[in-house]
Amino acid sequence: MSDEIKSLDELNTAVSGIEAVLEVAAPREPVRDELGRSYATGKRKDAVARVWIKPGSGKVIVNGKDQDEYFARPVLRMILRQPFTVAGVEGEFDVYATVKGGGLSGQAGAVKHGVSKALQLYEPSLRGALKAAGFLTRDSRVVERKKYGKRKARRSFQFSKR
Repeated sequence: MSDEIKSLDELNTAVSGIEAVLEVAAPREPVRDELGRSYATGKRKDAVARVWIKPGSGKVIVNGKDQDEYFARPVLRMILRQPFTVAGVEGEFDVYATVKGGGLSGQAGAVKHGVSKALQLYEPSLRGALKAAGFLTRDSRVVERKKYGKRKARRSFQFSKR
């Protein structure tokens, strides 16, 4: 142990070589295409949504239809608005989405997931709010498979004593 550090000056000289090696983590860069849009894929149950967002007036188009026409139930439209409300950017982005698979509820959840991911890619400073609300995590719950010897996934056939 002949190379022991005995003073603060020796410690500073030893550490100065290490500082050059360590790089400070760069802040996240926005990810946008040549048209100024951000793209993300959202998933929920069996539904998969491809979502593009760009600055605009808050118009939402899903599979070529307006959101009010495609998602008729107010609850589903509310689900779509959640990421914008949490991020505090309501009415600032236009959304174009194509959805396949699943039912309307799963599709609304998939578009919400895709919008959240695209917002975070467009404006990295929104990531904290969206992550805290849990919108960047894919909801992994899916329908349980049917087992043999059962009527459904868990439901047994009706027992008959006679």
